[in-house]
Amino acid sequence: MAPPAAPVAPALLVGVDLGLPDFDAELAELGLLAESAGLQPVARLTCKRKAPDAALFVGSGKAEEIRELALAHGATEVLFDQALSPVQQRNLERTIGLPVNDRTLLILEIFAQRARSHEGKLQVELARLQYLSTRLVRRWSHLERQQGGIGTRGGPGETQIELDRRMIGDAIKRTKDRLTKVKRQRRTQRRQRERQGTFNISLVGYTNAGKSTLFNALVKARAYAADQLFATLDTTTRQLYLGDVAGSVSLSDTVGFIRDLPHGLIEAFQATLQEAADADLLLHVVDASNPGFPEQIEQVRRVLEEIGAADVPQLLVFNKIDALSPGRLPARMADTMQVDGRVLPRIFVSAATGEGLATLREELARRAQRLPDDAPDHGEAGDAVAMNASHVGQNAQLHLRSTHP
Repeated sequence: MAPPAAPVAPALLVGVDLGLPDFDAELAELGLLAESAGLQPVARLTCKRKAPDAALFVGSGKAEEIRELALAHGATEVLFDQALSPVQQRNLERTIGLPVNDRTLLILEIFAQRARSHEGKLQVELARLQYLSTRLVRRWSHLERQQGGIGTRGGPGETQIELDRRMIGDAIKRTKDRLTKVKRQRRTQRRQRERQGTFNISLVGYTNAGKSTLFNALVKARAYAADQLFATLDTTTRQLYLGDVAGSVSLSDTVGFIRDLPHGLIEAFQATLQEAADADLLLHVVDASNPGFPEQIEQVRRVLEEIGAADVPQLLVFNKIDALSPGRLPARMADTMQVDGRVLPRIFVSAATGEGLATLREELARRAQRLPDDAPDHGEAGDAVAMNASHVGQNAQLHLRSTHP
């Protein structure tokens, strides 16, 4: 018999519009994150502020409104779409009377649930410990107790908070040491591939863009793929055969990116993300059916810059064209697109149906032969899609239609 399903905890979602361009007014992505972590959104609340309140992030009046809305809907937890400081989190919990967590902890929780490999578990554990180390600001009453005297682990007068901080610091050091060994192993593997002259391709992109489905379609693998955020955390590498002329290349599926990806996670996953930084080519997979794909492209660009992969050659792969309405289908399966001042080649595919994969394979074979990195001839320049990532908001209705009849 299958084990009974774990009860789903009802959660209230809260978003604060601080005037930033990527504010999610519908809290749609936060809702998906909550569901991925095993929570059920029962109500949503958004508000506007010029700046966060230092004590409560939302102010005392809005905190009371959150408390009343949570009680009315039976919520047992409150989730904020922004990162909260330890003091703000503590004060909100005292005011609302319920556990309050932020987007950062939610992502950490999902990563902890999904990590399968030894390396992935180590990376998540390091990020979790680094997050907890910032939460030791007298949030819990037991941290106010003093310990001291003969026979105790702490020195005379050492507080519990100091003991917790020291224990977490020791755990962080141990985890970093173990990850250092993993990085050495990965460096050895990369050197072997370099000696063999292997052309290395890494799949990158926003979470749930279909990277793993595309990976499986290209290499006939069975990597886990699902319609959920962060379905893949552990890097998977396979050989991709591109014909007699190009031979085989190395294709790696990596963890997906997301808006406001916690810096601690980027740092902790450095060993995994290094695959992208060391690649000869990045396949930047984009969900063409998502209206917010320009912002997602920008978020991926930022993370690539942070991990030192901004200058690696990129090929945009607009996936999920099978989910587009007839009026939004591309007129051509290959063109170019301007992103942050760079003109990048773009190919439209459906990893689910296989449409466009032959064109993608041909382009990968051309790249693997290390031919001149010219953009393929797809017609006159006026027919190419041009989108400057710094003006994505102004062009929101033109991203796909500019290539359509």
